[in-house]
Amino acid sequence: MQGLFQYDKVTITRYFYKKEDKLKSRKTIELLFGRGNSFSIFPFKIIWLPENKEAVLQTGVGVSSRHFKKATDRNRIKRLMREAYRLQKTALQDHLQDKHIQLSVFILYVGKDLPGYDMVFEKFALLLKRLIKLTNESVQKSA
Repeated sequence: MQGLFQYDKVTITRYFYKKEDKLKSRKTIELLFGRGNSFSIFPFKIIWLPENKEAVLQTGVGVSSRHFKKATDRNRIKRLMREAYRLQKTALQDHLQDKHIQLSVFILYVGKDLPGYDMVFEKFALLLKRLIKLTNESVQKSA
């Protein structure tokens, strides 16, 4: 969701990643990992399932403790992922609302090095474009 504010003929867009947009339900996450579709754009792997009862789009992020032993490193990567997602998710949300699809998504970081924000931001643009394309194809198959 985004908010529009107008200050002296300048429109400022605010982007949000609210609690209801976060994938928290253990049952939904288990269903997602059990039956979800997936694809990878290194260093990210996306698991998605076009079934969600709570919201149009719910997303979760994760980092393996196998490659990152320190919680501070894992938390930093997740923070970068959430920020890149928050700023770029509007295209995906608009697409899902137009097609009347409810989607659950989980994004995993599978790389072995600490990423920089610029790389995460660029890769998320590619991930979200590909997710839009795949959801569009799944709608056409089911119709």
